[in-house]
Amino acid sequence: MKPIAILIALLMAGGTAPAATVTVSPAAKTLIPGASQQFKATVDGAAGNAVVWMVNGIPGGTPALGLIAADGTYTAPILPPSFTKVEVEAEPVATPLSHGAASVTRKAFVPVQPAFWVATSGNDANDGSQSHPWRTIQHALNTAKGGSVIRVGSGVYHELVTIRRSGSAKGFTILTAAPGAKPIIDGTGLPIPNGLNGLVTLNNVSFVQVNGFEIRNYTSSSAALDPIGILVEGAGSNIQLLNNHVHDITTTGKTDNFDALGVAVYGTRAPASLDTVIIDGNELDRLITGFSESLALSGNVQNFQVTNNVIHDNDNIGVDVGGYEKFAPDPAYDRARHGYVAGNTVYNVTSLHNPAYRGQRSADGIYVDGGADVVIERNLIHHSDIGIEAASEHKGRTSDAVTIRSNIVYSSSTVGISIGGYAPGVGGTTDCRIVNNTLFGNGTAPNSEGEFQIQFNAGGNLFQNNIAVASNAQNLLLYSFVASQAHPATLDNNLYFSPGGATNSNWEWAGRNYVSFGAYQAKTGNDKAGLYADPKFIEAKTADFHLAAGSPALGAGANLPLSLIGLTDFAGRARKGKLDLGAYQD
Repeated sequence: MKPIAILIALLMAGGTAPAATVTVSPAAKTLIPGASQQFKATVDGAAGNAVVWMVNGIPGGTPALGLIAADGTYTAPILPPSFTKVEVEAEPVATPLSHGAASVTRKAFVPVQPAFWVATSGNDANDGSQSHPWRTIQHALNTAKGGSVIRVGSGVYHELVTIRRSGSAKGFTILTAAPGAKPIIDGTGLPIPNGLNGLVTLNNVSFVQVNGFEIRNYTSSSAALDPIGILVEGAGSNIQLLNNHVHDITTTGKTDNFDALGVAVYGTRAPASLDTVIIDGNELDRLITGFSESLALSGNVQNFQVTNNVIHDNDNIGVDVGGYEKFAPDPAYDRARHGYVAGNTVYNVTSLHNPAYRGQRSADGIYVDGGADVVIERNLIHHSDIGIEAASEHKGRTSDAVTIRSNIVYSSSTVGISIGGYAPGVGGTTDCRIVNNTLFGNGTAPNSEGEFQIQFNAGGNLFQNNIAVASNAQNLLLYSFVASQAHPATLDNNLYFSPGGATNSNWEWAGRNYVSFGAYQAKTGNDKAGLYADPKFIEAKTADFHLAAGSPALGAGANLPLSLIGLTDFAGRARKGKLDLGAYQD
């Protein structure tokens, strides 16, 4: 059994492992960018114990914090978006409520790279210097060697841009806005070669950064042509998409075979993958995507992070972590895995008026569709159709080992959080851990699914330490309508509240409806340590879900392992002492 599966089995069995003394050595280390360090853990003075390795409470780490392997080998990031000092932790599988830590400091890295300039007043016959800039971005990319910095001035560039030259660990190929500039890549009227194409395309490259562009107005009226704002395809490593604004990428089709995307990362080779991908600080809005997504990662993609992006006012899914869509040539590699989705804000995402969905409210804020080993934390999602979902649309396939923690989800029209496949003949969800989230006023549309939904083909999942407050629409807190699954999830230590009161609220479990919290507890065996009480938010009307003094959620959380709850709450404050329920540690 995998270490994380052992951890979940222990929690589901109600066990509380004894404390242990865990030591990580070396206790502190300073590393140059890209360097590796072997860490070792001893548990009660003995080596050889199975441990889960983390960086800042994230199993396996992230591209911007550094990655750590199952044997404790930590590799520092080469060019993170910001300078990092991190903590490496080891959590024993046998005693998961204990952990030890070491600190890692990454040395500053300022590579000396050739720099070239592009301006709307330039000429491609120039030398590309600041005083004699080139005119087109593509000419700059074709002319400059890999590992160069290309700085683009303000103005509109009406061209398709393709990056084919890699940088290296000594210097990324960087396509960036010039200091203080606001360059725009505009696709009005431009073609869509190869069936799908990006206004900016990264094709089989490594060590490349795209930073600070407005990317807009790329449109198709053909089902055979998919416009994409930024497309990363093939295989490669160390890709960074930072601080770009992608908008008005559009398909005008009316059926489910028309597609457009804001950002797409498709690993289309195997075994070579797209590895160590950072998508940070971007804005994606006013996208008409048809049957596709605002931001999608699929195929052979691993070690990715989607952080601090703002995604809004689009007609389909905000963030999609996909699997089994036949992007990779080998099915064994055809899923996005080991990912980190954190600090994003997603709102006004709905398929209600998307003609491909025929009036259905099916757009997720964040959707793991067949992905594996993904941490989703500290995201704010509101006014979507489905807040967060982990499932699979492919028969016999599942989303596995997804951790959903410390998120705030409110005013979703269909449901706050959903797991399990949408029909018996599709896939489902296994080993999904949903802890310390705040769900408020979801299920606002008629006949919706409330705060938390369990559908088909779910097993071995956990829902714990959450706050769920129902909307006025149905007073529906739990909707688990499938009676054929013996144990789709363990639910405990959650706090529920609804406008209907304790004796006129709705929990549906295995196809049976319970209208009082007591009946739900007694008949299902769920939430034996749960509460029905007003959580006393500071001001829910203004979406301030901090806990006020006297809240029954203060200190009421079950003591959970670091690998499960993470280092910090929604606001970035440390999770320590007695755990509170919900997204905040107040």
